[in-house]
Formats: sequence, structure tokens, C-alpha cells
Amino acid sequence: METKQFVTKTLSDFSLEAHDLYLNESVPYLEAPPDPLQFYRDWIGANRPCIIRNAFNHWAALSRWTPDYLRAKVGSKVISVAVTPNGYADAVAGDRFVMPEERRMRFDAMLDVIEGKVQARGVFYVQKQSSNLLQELPELADDVERHIPWMSAALGKPPDAVNFWLGESNAVTSMHKDHYENLYCVISGQKHFLLLPPTDRPFIPYGNHSNPQPHDHSYFHSAAVTMVTVPTGLYQPAVYRQRDDGEFEVVDEENSEKIPWIPLDPLDPDLEQFPQYRQARPIRCSVKAGEMLFLPSLWFHHVRQSHGCIAVNFWYDMEYDIKYNYFQLLEALSGVSTAV
Repeated sequence: METKQFVTKTLSDFSLEAHDLYLNESVPYLEAPPDPLQFYRDWIGANRPCIIRNAFNHWAALSRWTPDYLRAKVGSKVISVAVTPNGYADAVAGDRFVMPEERRMRFDAMLDVIEGKVQARGVFYVQKQSSNLLQELPELADDVERHIPWMSAALGKPPDAVNFWLGESNAVTSMHKDHYENLYCVISGQKHFLLLPPTDRPFIPYGNHSNPQPHDHSYFHSAAVTMVTVPTGLYQPAVYRQRDDGEFEVVDEENSEKIPWIPLDPLDPDLEQFPQYRQARPIRCSVKAGEMLFLPSLWFHHVRQSHGCIAVNFWYDMEYDIKYNYFQLLEALSGVSTAV
């Protein structure tokens, strides 16, 4: 058996074994906040997602964060809003990795768009990340927690970022992975996640990773924490810009290094172009208001939402331990299996 065929079969068996041994066919539920040690042992260490109920019932945000309250509390604040023509921000479009136009606008103007009081061309999404809840909307911080006590105890550190999310139903987060242990708390509406474990990496088109680089903890979205430079599957960075006539154009970011990203849409995968994705076994879940998703580090995910959904998430930096080493090895072998 030639090397490529052997590696391809081994990686396929590797994924199947993971699904058979410890991965669930659906995301399990916990009915109460867990003990920190038990949560680390059963979920963080095992790198398995779960949905936790009754974990933040005490947050005032669950009852307070109505449009009227938000208008009164932070309506005049100017925040960063991602605007795209089609809802796809930080996504591959043709041969470009296109980021949204980052527009500065009043919070109440964003609410006017969400509530349909103002008609605007494009899709609007508050998705700044960079700890935008604490940086741009500190007036709302007392309605939630600045960290999750049992998660901070489990990991022995506070979160790197606390992020606020609000957007239209057409706003989509393209499939990617993050190097964070992520607690995603839905305040109102629903979030719809499509999840793929790191062990399904061989079936996900993500370039041929062969030249590891140091990780980057800057708050640019997951493209900034990509840990490798790849010879294939690279995309020219660009941004959307709305012209005076209302149409959107794509403008290249000059003198920027190309970015590896996933060109596949998991909701409508092109299996002729990406036949290996047939072997992927995605897990779907919906996280409702009052529920918290634990999304482990290195899991690939694609996210949609109900219209006007509000969420807060906590990013805890992952440990760069043997799990990270294993994933780097998997990345390299995936490049071998897809090499021509």
C-alpha cells in the first residue's frame, strides 16, 4: 500500500474510532452547573461539548435585555457593527477571504435595523469579539458575570474575552475552529450550531498545513489564531465596502499575508469538489435562551441564529499541551493524505 493511501485509511479509522469510543451522536445536556474538577475531567479534558441548563438563571440579563431596556441603557453608545451584503462575514468568496465592513454606529440605530424600523441594505451583526462586552458596552456588564466561577476554577484562570453578540437571522458564522474553551450563553432567541470534532479534520478542506508558526492571541477572529502558514488553500484577505450607491464591493487588503480558511459550506457541501467531506459526521444542536453551550477548543463549528438573538460568550485560552501536539500531527498528516 502506497504512503498516501495508507495515511488516508489510517486517518479514516482514527476518526471512526473516536466516534465509537467517546463522542456522542448528539450534544448531551447537563441540568445544573457542574463541579469544577468533574467538569474538567469529563468535558474539558475529554474535549467533548455539552449544553448546560440552569447555569446562569441568576443573570439579570435574562429578564432585562429587552429592546426598550437596551435603548435606555446603551442606546447612544457607538459600537462596532459588521455589515455584509449577504450575511457571510469572515468567509471565503471566490478566491478571497472577505471580512465585513466594520461600521461604527449607535446601538439604537442597530436595534432599529433589527426591529425593522429602518430599512438598510446589507446584513448587520454585532460580532466584534475583542471582549466587546467589557470594552464597548461596560454598562451591561453588571447584568451578567465577568467570568464563569466554576469554569475559572476548573482552568485556574479568568477568560481572555467576554463577547456580546446580536444580529439578524441572515448573519452566518462560516465554519472555523478556535483555540479557546468556549462557554456560549444565549440570552434570547436561539443559536444553531453545526459541530465537527478535531478528529474529523482529515475530511475538512483546510489547505495543506506544513509550516507551523507560533500562535497568535490577538483578538482578530479565528483567522488570527491560525497556527500555520499553508502552501495551498490560501486566500487573499479583503473587506466589503458599501459604495455611495448602496452596492457592496470587495476591496483587497494590500500587503497582507494570505489566510487559510475553509471554503466548504457544511449546510450545502459541494461533494464533487470536496468528496472527502462525505466521511465527516457533523453534530447539530440548537442552544435556547437560558442555555449554555460548552464548545471545546479545536472543534470546527458553523453558527446561525434566530432573528435578533442575543448571546454572551466567554473565551478561555486552551492549554497548549499534548492535545495541541496531537492536533498539529493530525494537521500534517491530513496534508499528506490530500496531497496530489
